[in-house]
Amino acid sequence: MSSYVGVLVSDQWLQSQFTQVELRSLKSRFTSLKNQNGKVTVGDLPPLMGKLKAFREMYTEEEIRRVLGESGSNLTDEIDFETFLQAYLNLQSRTTPTQGGTKNSSSFLKATTTTLLHTISESEKASYVAHINSYLGDDPFLSQYLPLDPSTNDLFDLAKDGVLLCKLINVAVPGTIDERAINTKRIINPWERNENHTLCLNSAKAIGCTVVNIGTQDLVEGRPHLVLGLISQIIKIQLLADLNLKKTPQLVELVDDSQEVEELLSLPPEKVLLKWMNFHLQKAGYNKPVTNFSSDLKDGEAYAYLLNVLAPEYCNPSTLDTKDPTGRAKLVLDHAERMDCKRYLTPKDIVDGSSNLNLAFVAQIFHQRNGLSTDSKGMSFAEIMTDDVQTSREERCFRLWINSLGISTYVNNLFEDVRNGWVLLEVLDKISPGSVNWKQASKPPIKMPFRKVENCNQVIRIGKQLKFSLVNIAGNDIVQGNKKLILALLWQLMRFNMLQLLKKLRSRSQGKEITDADILNWANKKVKSTGRNSQIESFKDKRLSNGIFLLELLSAVEPRVVNWNLVTKGESDEEKKLNATYIISVARKLGCSIFLLPEDIMEVNQKMILTLVASIMYWSLQQLVEDAESSPSPATTGDVSPAPSISGEDESSSLSGEVSNLSFDDATSDTTVSSQVENEGNPVGDD
Repeated sequence: MSSYVGVLVSDQWLQSQFTQVELRSLKSRFTSLKNQNGKVTVGDLPPLMGKLKAFREMYTEEEIRRVLGESGSNLTDEIDFETFLQAYLNLQSRTTPTQGGTKNSSSFLKATTTTLLHTISESEKASYVAHINSYLGDDPFLSQYLPLDPSTNDLFDLAKDGVLLCKLINVAVPGTIDERAINTKRIINPWERNENHTLCLNSAKAIGCTVVNIGTQDLVEGRPHLVLGLISQIIKIQLLADLNLKKTPQLVELVDDSQEVEELLSLPPEKVLLKWMNFHLQKAGYNKPVTNFSSDLKDGEAYAYLLNVLAPEYCNPSTLDTKDPTGRAKLVLDHAERMDCKRYLTPKDIVDGSSNLNLAFVAQIFHQRNGLSTDSKGMSFAEIMTDDVQTSREERCFRLWINSLGISTYVNNLFEDVRNGWVLLEVLDKISPGSVNWKQASKPPIKMPFRKVENCNQVIRIGKQLKFSLVNIAGNDIVQGNKKLILALLWQLMRFNMLQLLKKLRSRSQGKEITDADILNWANKKVKSTGRNSQIESFKDKRLSNGIFLLELLSAVEPRVVNWNLVTKGESDEEKKLNATYIISVARKLGCSIFLLPEDIMEVNQKMILTLVASIMYWSLQQLVEDAESSPSPATTGDVSPAPSISGEDESSSLSGEVSNLSFDDATSDTTVSSQVENEGNPVGDD
C-alpha cells in the first residue's frame, strides 16, 4: 500500500491551498483528460470545471470560459497540472459561499473545514491544549510529550504521527479504538504513520465527526486549521455526550408531555444545552432567552444567573453589580472554578463571544452540575422512548453511515430526522445521482404534514425503481416514525451503496450485479489462497463469532496488518470481545469505513458482518486500482481516485485480475436481504 504518498506540487503555497483529498481528485480529473486527449489546453477547462461540484451550480461553461479568458491565455495553449490548480483557485475566489442547513444541523459538526481560510483561533488552540493536557497527561505513551505549550506549535507537531488523535478519540468515546492497533513508537515509518491517521479518520467518522475534506496527508503535514478543526469536533463530541435522554433521562424535566419529549429527542445536543440553560435561567428570574453561544452571553449576565441558581453556595453578590463586562466575566469564571469546572475560556473569550469556547464552557457546567431532579415526574416518558439493544445499534450504525456520506444535513436522531423525507432524498441522491426530482421535494422546515408525505412517497418510489423490496411500505409509514420499516429501508440503502461501489471496481463482468454470494466467495477464496483452511458458509455462520476467520481475511489482504501475538483463541466471551474489538480497529487502520460494534461480530449480526467483509473487499480491490494507476502502463486511462472527489462522485476505473475472476454463483448466497416487513418476528435480514 502506497497511499501515504500524497500529490506533490512544486509551488508550496499552491499546495497549501488544497487538502490531499482535493488534490488527488483534481489530479485524477486532470490525468484522465490528458490521457484521453494527449494534452490539456485552456480550452479544455470550461467543460471540465463545469462538471465539478464546486462550480456546476454557480457557473455555465460560457461564464467559466469568460473568466479564464481574462488571463489573456490562448485557448489552444497547453497547461500543466499546477496551472490547472491556479485556474481552479481563480475561479473559486469569485464564488460566494452560501450558508444553509436545517435547524437541526449540528453546527460544530457540519462546518466543513475549508482550505482557503487558514486563520486559527489562538484562544481555541490554548483551550484544546489544556483539555489534552488534562485528559491525556497520564497516558503511558503520551506522558513523555505532555504537557503541551499552547504558545508553540507543539500540538500540531505531536499530531503528525496520529497517536494523539487516536487517543483523543478514545477519551471522547471510550473503546472506539483498540489501542493495540495504534502504532506507538518514538520513531515510526511513513507506512505506520499513515496507518495511524487512517485509523484516526475512520474512527472519527465512527463517532460522528465530519471528515469529508480531510485526508491522511493533511494530518501527516500537521496543517493547523485542519488538525484544530478535527480536534474541536472530537472534544465537543466528548463534552456533549450526555446531552440526550438515554444518557441523562432527567432531561425530561425540561418538557411537560410526551409530544414535547419527541421534540426534545429530535434536537441536536447544542439545542438541548440551550434549552437546559434557559430552563434554569427562567427559574432564576432571567427574562432574556439565550438563543446562541455568542452574542447572548457576551455581557456575562446569563452566566451569573445560571451559576447562582446551580451553585448558590458559591454566589458572589457583586457579580451582577459589576458594570464592566470583562470584570463580570472574571467573577463568573471564579464562581465556576469553585464548582470545579474546567476553564475552557478566558474573560476575553466571553466578552468576544467565542461560540465554540462558550459552548464548551456551558457543557462543562452541565456535566459538573445539571441541577435536574432525579425523580422527575416525566421520567416515564424517557422509559417509553427506550429502544431495544438491537434497534439502538442499528440506529447508531445507519446514522453514522449517513453522516459519513457528506450530505448537507447532519443527522442527530435517526428516527426523528428522517420523518420528513428530506434526509432520505439526500441519501438517495448521493448513492444514486440524478434519481431525485428536487422540484417535487420540500426542504425543511416543513410545516404542512402532506409535504412530508410527498417527500417520503418519492423516497418509496425511487426505492422501488432501484429494486428494493418495499412491499406494504408507504411514505406515511416513514412520516409516522415506524422504526422497523425505517430500519428496513435504511439497510437496503446502505447495502445498495456498498454493492454499487464494488460494481464500479469490477467493470469487466459485463455489468453483472454483485451479490452477497460474490462477496462470500471472494472472502473464502482470499483466505484459502494463504494456505489457511477456515471457510464460512454464510454471513450468519456462528463460527464467525470468535473472529478468527475475519482476522485471517484481513491478514490475507494485507499480511503485515494483523499482529497474531495479540489474537486470542476466541473461546470465551472475553476472548471473543478482544478479537472483535481488534478486528474493527485493524479494518479501519487499513482504510475501511465501517460502523459496526464488537457485539455485532460476537453475536454474528448478519447485516453488519456483510458490511464489514464488503468493506474489506472494496479496500483490497481498490489497492489493485491504485497499483495499476501508479504503474507506468500506457493503457491506463481510468479516472481513479480512492478518496471522495470534489465532484461528489466516486471515481473508479476498470479493474482486471482479481475482480473479473470472481465466481458468480447466486445459489450459494442466503444473505440477500429484503425488507420482509410482514414478518413481525424478525428485524430485516436477521434470522
